[in-house]
Amino acid sequence: MTTEMDLSQRAPARPQHPNSWVFYDGRFSRYHDVHLGVMTHALHYGTACFEGIRAYWNERRGQLRILHPIAHFERLRNSGRILRMDLAYSTEELIEITTELCQRNEYRSDVYIRPLLFKSAEQIGVTLYGLPDSFLIYTAPMGNYVEIEGIRCKVASWRRIPDIALPARSKATANYLNSALAKSEAVEDGYDEALVLTLDGHVSEGSAENVFLYRNGAFITPQVSDDILEGVTRGLVIKLIQEELGLPVIERSVDRTELYSCEELLLCGTGAQISPVIEVDRRQVGDGKVGPRSRRLQELYFNAVRGDNPKYESWSIPVA
Repeated sequence: MTTEMDLSQRAPARPQHPNSWVFYDGRFSRYHDVHLGVMTHALHYGTACFEGIRAYWNERRGQLRILHPIAHFERLRNSGRILRMDLAYSTEELIEITTELCQRNEYRSDVYIRPLLFKSAEQIGVTLYGLPDSFLIYTAPMGNYVEIEGIRCKVASWRRIPDIALPARSKATANYLNSALAKSEAVEDGYDEALVLTLDGHVSEGSAENVFLYRNGAFITPQVSDDILEGVTRGLVIKLIQEELGLPVIERSVDRTELYSCEELLLCGTGAQISPVIEVDRRQVGDGKVGPRSRRLQELYFNAVRGDNPKYESWSIPVA
């Protein structure tokens, strides 16, 4: 039996930025002033959806820039629609709220922005219908989510959830238990990240990233019907490959063994940014080093998202 002394000796979870500003149900509050009940529906049943948005600090300009907020908030609205939740703000209002939140927190570094739409009823019962929704946004400084100088991956034994079971194209919190199981298995086995297959054995995505491989003069990425999250960063990478590298991008089903025989492999996402893969299942990708195309994509991407390339100025919105 766990005693009171046992519990008192455990290190409790503490917020890292307890005095930061957050936006919760229509008002700006300090993080430590926001309280959610222990019976909150989303906590027990995973009835929530979210977005991950990055804002990049441009030291030369002394300016923070929010990356592709329109696409992220539109995806959040679609995720909510699938889960029978209503996002009560227009996209323009959401951008204004996010901008003010960043201003209030006075960041001078890269930032992660997390909007969350969730069922806030304090009641027991597995349903989506007829329950009130709540909405919040919090922010926190964030560097690299995964290594960007070459990672080692494992194909997980856990399969990607199919869209007929849980809505794979919705960024639902419940979906990320699947990701956590795959990522934990990979890390515990000595790898950096997991790659996950669909039920029929095709490559779907990483634990929280989209996948691109380079073979025979083209980049290949799993098609949207292979239970991937339709990544915002995925769309940006496709644009860079086509416009800057002048290479074709093929969206199709990908077999597991293609991961072993490709010349280059990379993961991408808001958190992961562009993370080249140098090994899969103890097999080298290419020569076991970050490939030249992946390296060039990283350079192009970071110049674009930080606002250093005028061609892609429209990708981000400055925080005044």
